[in-house]
Amino acid sequence: MNETKSIMIVGVGGQGTLLASRILGHAIVSQGYDVKVSEVHGMSQRGGSVVTYVRYGGRVDSPIVDKGQADVILSFEQLEAARYLEYLKPEGTLLTNTQQIDPMPVITGAAAYPQDLIEKMKAAGINILALDALALAQEAGSVKAINVALLGVLSNHMPFSENVWKAAIEACVPPKFLEINQKAFALGRAYRED
Repeated sequence: MNETKSIMIVGVGGQGTLLASRILGHAIVSQGYDVKVSEVHGMSQRGGSVVTYVRYGGRVDSPIVDKGQADVILSFEQLEAARYLEYLKPEGTLLTNTQQIDPMPVITGAAAYPQDLIEKMKAAGINILALDALALAQEAGSVKAINVALLGVLSNHMPFSENVWKAAIEACVPPKFLEINQKAFALGRAYRED
């Protein structure tokens, strides 16, 4: 594959976006692609926005994803999905967790959390798969496994075998958390929209 593909992983600090990008990068490199990963941290320690760009192909010159260039946006929180929607290609896919995490302006009462974001994005014609990844993570045994559950969903949109993903998870996740993360990935990979 010579064409460069672009994936954005967006979320809130503490949701495991960086581990997700490491696993994704590991899976891509193991298949012989050139890959560039760029992490942009907002106030990640305080629940702020976190974005990771992952670009791969035969040869990738820049790690940055420009507006209208993302083939896939993997979002860990629905307001973050809406915030970065303009980066999605017209034919791109948005995979988002339905979870709502209040940003600081909402917590302080200076703003209200926008309502019906998923419905509004669907109405705008966005190719979107929205799921409760928190429920999958809880089923796997830890709310912290949302990131790997979402990677399981993403894996259905990429040309890599399940074994490639499993090997990447084993390489990047500490052994004491491996079983939970493997289960979360399997639940995400098996997820189908109703």
